[in-house]
Amino acid sequence: MNAPFDVTRYQDPVTMQRVLHTSKTIAVVGLSTNPLRASNFVGFYCVRHGYRVIPVNPRESSVFGEPSYAALTDVPEPIDIVSVFRAPDAVPQIAADAVTVGAKTLWCQFGVVNEEGTRIAEDGGLTVIVDRCLKQEHARYNGRLHWLGFNTTVVTSVRGGLQ
Repeated sequence: MNAPFDVTRYQDPVTMQRVLHTSKTIAVVGLSTNPLRASNFVGFYCVRHGYRVIPVNPRESSVFGEPSYAALTDVPEPIDIVSVFRAPDAVPQIAADAVTVGAKTLWCQFGVVNEEGTRIAEDGGLTVIVDRCLKQEHARYNGRLHWLGFNTTVVTSVRGGLQ
């Protein structure tokens, strides 16, 4: 019997901080124009925080004023992070495409867990983050989660807490 896939090795805080602080371009696979979708909320947050967000969704023509591409392999510029908002069974192909285009990181959002896709990305030299929300992790490490009552574990010497 196989042991369950342990995603905790793909949730290292130092790795997530490094990725967030060194990346500038995020291709969001599954980005939707629907503001009620998590992909739209996270994408909008990333745009507001200075990231270049590239929509990858064959069902959309553009999102946030940016042209949407049918596949990662259609994106004509370098990609730092591939953020995945698709069903877990789509991850192996997305991971293979991320390796092909030379992306640096495969970031699978909450619930997007696929052991084969993780292996493909890791074997291709990508940093892999699994079952974590890019927006929440960015907010955690930039001191913004306290606005929602989360314990960010960020210690500050700023009088009155983080601003």
